[in-house]
Amino acid sequence: MAALKVSSVKTLADQPNLNHIPPAYVFRTSSTNDQGPEDGEASEEPIPVVDFSLLTSGTPDQRSRVVQDLGYACQEWGFFMVINHGVDEGLTKRILQGCGEFFDLTEEEKSEYEGRHVLDPIRCGTSFNASVEEIFFWRDYLKVMVHPEFHSPNKPARFSEVLEEYTKAVRGVVRRLLGGISESLGLESCHLDRILDLESSLQILTANLYPPCPQPELAMGMPPHSDHGLLTMLIQNGIGGLQIHHKGRWVKVNAVPGAFLVNTGDHMEILSNGKYGSVLHRAVVNDKTTRMSISVSNGPSPETIVSPVQELLENGSCPAAYIGMKYKDYLELQQSNKLDGNSCLNRVRI
Repeated sequence: MAALKVSSVKTLADQPNLNHIPPAYVFRTSSTNDQGPEDGEASEEPIPVVDFSLLTSGTPDQRSRVVQDLGYACQEWGFFMVINHGVDEGLTKRILQGCGEFFDLTEEEKSEYEGRHVLDPIRCGTSFNASVEEIFFWRDYLKVMVHPEFHSPNKPARFSEVLEEYTKAVRGVVRRLLGGISESLGLESCHLDRILDLESSLQILTANLYPPCPQPELAMGMPPHSDHGLLTMLIQNGIGGLQIHHKGRWVKVNAVPGAFLVNTGDHMEILSNGKYGSVLHRAVVNDKTTRMSISVSNGPSPETIVSPVQELLENGSCPAAYIGMKYKDYLELQQSNKLDGNSCLNRVRI
């Protein structure tokens, strides 16, 4: 265990003539079954697509249809792709490059950011929570809290500027999407923004590195899990591996070039009183190419107590299905334990 704290999957994968993965990385099928979804070969299905430009500058009829699209995607899938979002393609390339350069730092340089607590503003490591896990995941990560207070590693050079510009752009897209989702729930567009204090929203960027794995059928990049927060916005380096759980089976996500991949999180399920479920997803690995993804989780403000929106409870005829919990407390609870499906939601279900 101690050796893992100062090492990484990248270091392991870079070893010459690596033909087998260590036993600690062998992810048994029963583990995925224990977490809910059936295992097996993932299928390919069309994923909902949302045209962001029509939400922000379309005609009233076009905007109304996009709001309906958002409602459908959140209720039926918990996942959608956002096209024409207006975030500069060059900026997404620079953030991918910067995160790649971070992972290329020496182990000694990265050790400065190992972190000791799950709510440390900058934290890098391997697996998910190596201090409590018995089986490790084929993944290295960098997590940075970027809002309401901005933090950044001081290496690589100029990374901080790109990180701040990129996450600010993502935050703007998220707030407009949440306005449309608020309307799809029958609320005013500003309602969620107001009650969740999105001006002070907690935003965390997580860069994930999945090096080539000599036995990808035995390893898992990330097991089935749901995300804390409202919406997670993800980009990747052109290498697939994300799968979502939809109607009892796994579905491969084939991204439209330049699109954001968006999934609903636990707090979207809580505030909508279960109407918009938090989607389970996982990351698989391959034996040929390094996959890198960058996800940005977007939640309410850390101090906000999230519970079902009162206006959705229909004057008491529809009882609340979740108790309220302060967002930062939920985040600490989830991040401190093993990654286990969306079991953290069970702590707040009534």
